This record gives sequence, structure tokens and C-alpha cells, in this order.
Amino acid sequence: MSLDDDRNDGLFGGSGETRTRLPEGEGGDDVYGGTRRSGRGGRSSSRSLVTVVGVVVLLIAAIAFANRGGDEGSGGGGDDKKTTTSPTAASGTKPVGGKNGGIPSGFAHDAQGAQSAASNYAVSLVSADILKPDRRTEIVRQLFVADKVSELEGKFDKTYSKDFLEKIGLDEKGNAAPGQTYVSRTVPVGTKTTAYSDGGASVEVWCTGAFGTAGQDTTNPVSNDWFTLTLKLRWADGDWKVESFQSKDGPAPVNGDNKVSTADEIAKAVQEYGGFTYAR
Repeated sequence: MSLDDDRNDGLFGGSGETRTRLPEGEGGDDVYGGTRRSGRGGRSSSRSLVTVVGVVVLLIAAIAFANRGGDEGSGGGGDDKKTTTSPTAASGTKPVGGKNGGIPSGFAHDAQGAQSAASNYAVSLVSADILKPDRRTEIVRQLFVADKVSELEGKFDKTYSKDFLEKIGLDEKGNAAPGQTYVSRTVPVGTKTTAYSDGGASVEVWCTGAFGTAGQDTTNPVSNDWFTLTLKLRWADGDWKVESFQSKDGPAPVNGDNKVSTADEIAKAVQEYGGFTYAR
């Protein structure tokens, strides 16, 4: 399962094609229940039951296509400053003063603020909400610079078409079938500023997360993935806004030998555990 090949040349990890993760074996009646996952060094039959099409791959490829044509390169103007690697520990500084439509806003006008903004924006860009037409409009208008909004609204709408949503088991409004819960929960692991100036910044956000559909009859059980989003930000209207973004695979650790939860447990966790405001 993939997006049209001509939409993805060079956009996903430089390979020119959309990656897929296909099932390695026949699944049982409950692909969630009772199995354990082995490390990459020795994949067991139980691991094959939960190795399925990576829905997050489709999502990231889709947003990359929607952003196609965006200006690439480092953020800012001619006064770009080289940055050095910074400690991974959080700074402890409060990231923002408020939220707009549930998305943090009002980030500090410095490199730390740019990293905090990029982390929170990554969560929204690879979320379940981005697949819902009404919510997507709000997200695009809040996250992106004003001169990119109209173009991107059209591209996102075209990318997240009815056919695309059907591929991941959703209806045209981005909702899962009755009795199922669609999951797209992104978690930033770390950030790195690769370029910074008063007018713009380029920030890499290393992410993991849970992606798929929780439900007894699903063909895409919830699994995890690791990827890196690079966001080019511009300081506009008193906040950091996204000008363009790219994605690539990993870095990904060896999978742990974790007990796989049931579909009900996954759905309940998504409903009960809220997200965070991320700060550098």
C-alpha cells in the first residue's frame, strides 16, 4: 500500500518511494492478545502477528506530499548562526503562555522557543486530528505562515482524500468504524536546531509514537514507529510558524520484548491519557 509514486520522489528518506511494512505471517483471531515481541535479532512467529502495514508511513508521506514545493534549506535570513549540539535534558523553562485551538502558541523568540514550537507542531502534523477536514483547516491556519495557508489547505485536502482515508480504515470525515478507535499519537523524543536567526530557524524533531486502529476486526493494529521531522520555521505575527517540513526514517532502537496489549486496552489508554505541551 502506498501513495502514488510520482508524489513521493525524494520526499521520504531520499529513497524515492513510500515504504511499507507488510505482514510477515498469518494472523490469529485477535492480533493484539497475548503475544510478545522479540528483538530485531530474532523475529519470532508472535512478532509476525503484529508486524503490519505501518500507517504512520502513509501519514508522513502524505504530509510530505502536501508540503511539496515548499522552500527548503535552513531557516532565517543572511544572519544564520551555526548551532552546536545541546544537552538532551529539558531546560525547565515554561514553553508558552497559552494555547490556540488546543495547540500551544506564543513561543519565545529564541532558539529554545523554536525547538519547543517544532516539537508541539510535530505532534499536530502527525495526529488523528489532521485527518478530520474541519480540524485540519484549523491546524493548517494556526501552524503555517499566512502566505502558505491557501496553497497547503488545497494540498492537504487533496492528499487526505476519501480514497486515502479508506486505505487506513477511516470514513471521509476521518472517523474509524463503529467499535474501533483510530490512533495517531506522536511523541517527540528530542530536538536539534540546525540553523537559527532572528527571522527563522531549522529544527529537527526526533519522534516515536503509536499509530493504527484499535479494534477486534482491524487489519492495521496499533504499532509504533520512529522518524525525524525537519521543520523550517519563520518568526511571523509574534510567534514561530511553519514554512516547510520534511521527514525521514529513524533513528530507531531495537524493539523490546513487550507484552502486546489488547485492542480494548489500547483504545482505553488513548481516551484516558491526555497529551503534553512539549518544551525544550
